Amino acid sequence: MPDTLLDPTTLGDLLRVASASDYARWEDQIRRTGGCANPIHLTGWTIHKDKSTGETLHHYTTANEPGGRLRLACGNRRASRCPSCAWTYAGDTYHLIRAGLAGDDRRDIPGTVRDHPRVFATLTAPSFGPVHNRPDNGTCRCGTRHIPDAPELGTALDPTEYDYAGAVLFNNHAGQLWQRFTTRLRRELATRAGLSRRELPDRLRVSYGKVAEFQKRGALHFHAVIRLDGPGGPGTTPPTWATVDLLTDAIRAAAAHSYTSVSVPAAEDQPARTFRWGTQLDVRPVMAFGDGSEVTEQAVASYVAKYATKAAENTGTLDRRVGELAELDRHDVPDHTRRLVEACKVLDPLYPERRLWAWAHMLGFRGHFSSKSRRYSTTLGALRQARADYRAAQEHAALALDYREPDTVLVLTDWQYAGHGHTPGESVLAATIARGLQLNRETAREALRDQLTDEGEY
Repeated sequence: MPDTLLDPTTLGDLLRVASASDYARWEDQIRRTGGCANPIHLTGWTIHKDKSTGETLHHYTTANEPGGRLRLACGNRRASRCPSCAWTYAGDTYHLIRAGLAGDDRRDIPGTVRDHPRVFATLTAPSFGPVHNRPDNGTCRCGTRHIPDAPELGTALDPTEYDYAGAVLFNNHAGQLWQRFTTRLRRELATRAGLSRRELPDRLRVSYGKVAEFQKRGALHFHAVIRLDGPGGPGTTPPTWATVDLLTDAIRAAAAHSYTSVSVPAAEDQPARTFRWGTQLDVRPVMAFGDGSEVTEQAVASYVAKYATKAAENTGTLDRRVGELAELDRHDVPDHTRRLVEACKVLDPLYPERRLWAWAHMLGFRGHFSSKSRRYSTTLGALRQARADYRAAQEHAALALDYREPDTVLVLTDWQYAGHGHTPGESVLAATIARGLQLNRETAREALRDQLTDEGEY
C-alpha cells in the first residue's frame, strides 16, 4: 500500500471518491486514459445530426459525468510525470524505430529495408574533468571500488576544477553539433564513393532516428540508428558499394573531423570554447532477430524507446523548469547537479540568445530528445492519428453510425478546458488502476511470447 494512504486527508478523500454513486463511471474514464497521472479536464458537448433531415443521431454532454467533466490523457512523454502516457509514447517510438529497421507495410516501408546497411551509433560528450566511475579494472581514480548504484558515480572528483560551465554549454550546443555531424557524414560517404557532394543525393540517402541520453555526470550523448537507402528512400535499394563497413568508417571519420565542431565565443570571464564529440564512439551493425547478436532490431528499438521517455532526472535535477535556486534545496538536488544548474544561471546573461536559465532543468539542453530524418520511417503524428482513427471507428460502431457516409453526418461540438490533475485520493486510485493495466499488459505479453516460442517463431 502506498505511504500516502497513511495520510488521513488522502485516505478520507479516497473513501469519498470510492463511495460516490458515480465511481464506476469515474473509474471507466481513468481506465480509458490508461491510468493517466495528470488528466486534462474538459466540459462541453457534442451532437451528431443527419444533414438531410436534421435528426439528432447522438448527443453527448459532460453534464452527467463525475464532477461534470470528461477526463483525457495528458500525453506527457516524461515517465517521471506520467508513467501511463510515457508508456504510450515509448510504444510509439518503438514502432517508429523498428519500422525503419524491419519495415512495416502499413506505413509504406517495405521489408526489404532490412537488407540496407544500418548501424547503431553512440556519440558521447568530451571530458569536462575526472568523475567517479567504475572502470574495467573496477577501481575508480579515488581508489574506491564503487558499487553499481553508488550515489557518487558521475560526480566530480574535484568540484573546484570541474568545468561545469563547459558541460552546460556543450549540452546547449549538442543539437548543432549533431547537425554538423550529419552534414559531414554525407561528405565522407561521397568521398568514399568517388562522388561530389551534389552527386550523392542521386545515388544515396542517409536516414536516421536518434534519441538523447543524459549520463550520470550530466553530459549529453546521442544514440542513433543510421541507415543507407537508395535515392528514393527506404523503398529503393542503395548502391552495391554502400556497405556497413563503409558506413562505419564514414561515421568515425565524420565524428572526428574538424568541421564537426561548434565554437562558442568568449564572454567576460568565460574563455572561447570549441566543442567536439568525445573520443568514446561506439558503432555496431544492427542485425536481424535470431542471428545471435545482442544488437538486434528489437533490442535497438526498445533501447531508443526507453530513453525517449526520460530526460535529465537520472542526475537528480527537476523534471520541470526551475523558478529559483531555492527550489534545489527543497528537492534535495545533489551537489554536482546543483552546480550544473547554477552554471546555467550564471551563464544566462552572458549568452542571452542561448536561454540557458530557461533550460536549466535540462542542464542546458534545448533540443528534441528524440528526432528522425524525413524519410527514416513513419511519424509519431501518423501513429497517433492511426490510434485516433481506430477509436473513432469503435465509437461510430457503438453508436450505430458506422453504416452512414461521413459526409451525411453533421458534427457540432463545444469544448472548454476545465483544469487538470487529480485530488489526493484520486491520485492513489488512478495509480492503482495504472498498475493493474500494466500488469495485464505484461501478462498478455508473456503469454504471447510463450505461444511464439512454442511455435518456433520467437
